[in-house]
Amino acid sequence: MNKKKKGSKTKKEPWPTKDAMEQVYEMKLWGEDHNADFYSGAGSHHPEYVDPYIEVLTSFLESFETPPVVCDLGCGDFNVGKELVWHTRKYIAADIVADLIEHNKETFKAENLEFHCLDIASDDLPSGDCAILRQVLQHLSNAEVQRIVKKLTDFKYVILTEHVPEGDFIPNKDIISGQGTRLKKQSGLDLLAPPFDLKVKEEKQLLSVPSQHGEGIIVTTLYTMF
Repeated sequence: MNKKKKGSKTKKEPWPTKDAMEQVYEMKLWGEDHNADFYSGAGSHHPEYVDPYIEVLTSFLESFETPPVVCDLGCGDFNVGKELVWHTRKYIAADIVADLIEHNKETFKAENLEFHCLDIASDDLPSGDCAILRQVLQHLSNAEVQRIVKKLTDFKYVILTEHVPEGDFIPNKDIISGQGTRLKKQSGLDLLAPPFDLKVKEEKQLLSVPSQHGEGIIVTTLYTMF
C-alpha cells in the first residue's frame, strides 16, 4: 500500500447536500413534468406562485437605470429564471446539481446568461449587484445557511423567497439539508433573527402568496444591504 505523501491533497469528502439534491431530481421527490428531464417543484411551475413573482421581480429589475448583474443562487430547472434574464445586464445562474446545470446550459441560451455548478455554502459566489435565493435556504441546515449568509454582504440587494408558517412561529429551527423544510417543525427562516443575525439597511416585503396546499405562505423579501 502506498503511503500518502505528507502535504498531498486528499480526495474531497462527498457532499451530503449535493448527494441529497441529486437524489431529489433522480427520484422526482418534488414531482415531475413528463415533458422535462428536471422538475424543481410546484413552487417553480404553478402560475399562482410563478406569475406574481415574475411580475414583482421584473418591476424591481426594470427600476434601475443600468440593468443589474443578478446571481440566481439555486436556480433549479430555470423555469422562473428564464423570464428574468432579459431584464438584467448579466444573469449568473448557479446550482449544486451538475447534470441539471449541463441540461440548463443546453436548453437556455442568451448572450448575457451564464450557468455555474456551485455549492453556494462552500464555494466562492460570483460577483453581482443582486442575489436571488428562491426557496433554496429553506432546504438547508443552519450551518449551511450561516455560511451562505456571510457571503450575502457582498451584494447590494438580496431577494429571498421562503415558505414559512402563517402567523407567529419560532424561526430558524435546525434541519438536515435535503428535500424537506422547517415547516414540519412549525418553523421557517428569518435571516435577521438568531443565529444568523443578518444586518441589512432596509427590509421590504415584495410578495406573500398562500400555499395552495393550505400549509403556510410563500414570502418574498427584498433586503438592501449596507
